[in-house]
Amino acid sequence: MGATTHEAGAALLHGHDHFAPQIETMSRDALATLQLERLRSTVRRATNVPLHRRRLEAAGICAEDLKSPADVAKLPFTTKSDLRDHYPFGMLALPVEQLARLHASSGTTGKPTVVGYNAADLDTWAELMARTLYCAGARRGTSAGRQRCVRPTGGPWAACTCARRAIHPPSPPGGRAGEGACARGR
Repeated sequence: MGATTHEAGAALLHGHDHFAPQIETMSRDALATLQLERLRSTVRRATNVPLHRRRLEAAGICAEDLKSPADVAKLPFTTKSDLRDHYPFGMLALPVEQLARLHASSGTTGKPTVVGYNAADLDTWAELMARTLYCAGARRGTSAGRQRCVRPTGGPWAACTCARRAIHPPSPPGGRAGEGACARGR
């Protein structure tokens, strides 16, 4: 990290200028506890997917065996070919009826890959993206824009949703390239 980054980080820390202070200022021990809790929760949910359940069982791993966030290194990998091999919904940990949103790739290099999100997933994603924008300096009064997309994908959804949280409710993108702002501060 360069000196400028350290200075900006120190200013944020001492100025208590945080998007989510309860998360961004927690102690290292509290953070490790939270990360372990979330890692275990993720592994428990992953057992709803037959492929993950088989791989975790083969590796002899269950959620309660995880003792620190570093244990993520023990988990089996998921590859893009896994997503394609189980197209469309074989990698979902929830029934399709419980999902709030589905995103899919175009499939130009093979079968499309599909990812599903429930309402809590979308809320977490938007919160993390908003925190990222805020950390980068976005505040009310900041403008953010995006180009119009040919088809709906996850990236533009996340950009507009996080901008709504960090800056201001967005206006829709314009009909021509570069026209319309996703978020516009007052």
